[in-house]
Amino acid sequence: MSVGLHSFGSSRGWRWLTSRLWGLEHAFERAKAAGRAEDDTRIRIFFVLALFAAGFVTLGLGATRAALFSPAQRIEGYAYGPGGARADLVDRNGRMLAADLLHYGLYVDPREIWDTAETRRALRQVLPHVEAARLDRALHGQKRVFLVGGLTPEVRARIHDFGLPGVTFEPEQRRLYPLGPTAAHLVGFADSGGQGLAGAELALDDAVRAGAAEHQSVPLSIDLRVQAALEDELFTAAAAHQAIGAVGIVTNVHTGEILGIASYPSFDPNDAGKTPPNALVNRAAASVYEMGSIFKVFTMAMGLDSGSATLASTFDTRQPIKIGGQTIHDYHAENKIMSVADIFLHSSNIGTTKLALQAGSANMQRYFKKFGLLDTAPVELQESARPIIPRNWNDNTVASASFGHAMSVSPLAVAAGMGSVLNGGTYVPLTIKPMKQGSRPAGERVVSEETSRAMLSLMRLNVIRGTGGKADAAGLRVGGKTGSAEKVLGGRYVRDKLVSSFAAVFPTDGPLEADRYFVLILMDEPKGTTETYGFATGGWTAAPPAGRVIDRIGPFLNVARRADPVAFDPKTVTPEQINAGEH
Repeated sequence: MSVGLHSFGSSRGWRWLTSRLWGLEHAFERAKAAGRAEDDTRIRIFFVLALFAAGFVTLGLGATRAALFSPAQRIEGYAYGPGGARADLVDRNGRMLAADLLHYGLYVDPREIWDTAETRRALRQVLPHVEAARLDRALHGQKRVFLVGGLTPEVRARIHDFGLPGVTFEPEQRRLYPLGPTAAHLVGFADSGGQGLAGAELALDDAVRAGAAEHQSVPLSIDLRVQAALEDELFTAAAAHQAIGAVGIVTNVHTGEILGIASYPSFDPNDAGKTPPNALVNRAAASVYEMGSIFKVFTMAMGLDSGSATLASTFDTRQPIKIGGQTIHDYHAENKIMSVADIFLHSSNIGTTKLALQAGSANMQRYFKKFGLLDTAPVELQESARPIIPRNWNDNTVASASFGHAMSVSPLAVAAGMGSVLNGGTYVPLTIKPMKQGSRPAGERVVSEETSRAMLSLMRLNVIRGTGGKADAAGLRVGGKTGSAEKVLGGRYVRDKLVSSFAAVFPTDGPLEADRYFVLILMDEPKGTTETYGFATGGWTAAPPAGRVIDRIGPFLNVARRADPVAFDPKTVTPEQINAGEH
């Protein structure tokens, strides 16, 4: 039916147009017969003008329809920019991290060159990095060829001013990272075709492409001021201790926003193709480690929250524990009966093991699962690595896992899990996207508010009088826990190759819902120095840079410095005082 109507309408329109044309022709004939040549001319001019007007109207309507309604301009609900165009990436305050910049490709057509020698001299003068052999092949070839790309407008202008026949340019988009290595592992990089390959460029690829079409930038969660301080302190410490790798992370424990993330060694995303593969690895996301004693934060939280222990509970740490084929010692043996607070402050492996065994394998698996330690860290970065976890959670595994051995996790997974212990007890996934001011994701309940408050107090006490003293920052009420894990090489633990770390939180006082931030510093195989008396453990290598980072970023995060509200003598503190949160 529709086809018939269409044919009928088309036939009708054609007959109408034909009749009008014949009418005009008869008018010409009548004008000639009447001897009125001027009428004939007027009619013909009018006819030509009418045809041109109709043509312009038709073309205008077609162009308007194509521009506004063509489906070719839309891909899955949004329009992409030309070619591989990508939106600017900026930090949470709008500072530039990545941008598309117009560059030019240079082409040579030897058939149009007048003076080959002069052209060669001019191009070598402006482009000394281009291989002489490559230039000669282009100049003596038989067809137009591409010589070099990525020329800035300034370089193009210099060559253009020579007025060289046969030398032409074509525009091309190029991704530019104006800050070079700063935040390189988070920002990532894209290829010449506009495809994101790593970091946020890959994780947010669709959003970056859509932003280009809408002429809008794409913000990331990091604060460049925090990022700069983190990288400065981390890279300086890593170089001083000759570490083979290092990681730094700063997060908001309530929102999960990553405010700073650094991996050492770093690289320049402007030249990623020439970077050694080792430097391209984002160790914060893509590497997994046995974390050592910072895991005691999770074990203590599990014991307190499950009711397996209280802050008043005591454990005999006077003798090493033999379980299966391993003997568990304390790094600095105290040879006494310890309270839970003492176990945490002295980082007792023996006491932590006994607390974990008392809680049991089922509790450990359940809580470690809720802390996110048994899964890939939930973050947009596709580099986020899966943990290496035990298959058999027997007593030997429970003992080892309680102080950070027998399983390997990514630093990002640790940061997310620590957030759930320190933010009032809810697990909030990490994100590289900024959140609206004042927003707080609901999260999933992991531990009680009472447990969270107790752990904040224990971590503060550990910096006041425990192993974390070198991380203190004046007036910022820092809490933390050291970690030093022997690495497994060739199937056995090697005593002089450590993963040394410090997990910090600040400020530890105030309401649970108050702004609070987590800082993780990790050193892979650091070496002792004269300043550390040869020690390479977390308290000597990771805690000091953590404290310096906190001291520098506190003002950026609006954390006020004030006198530490300690209402008791830390040497005589009781479990009841810690649990009451009196500091």
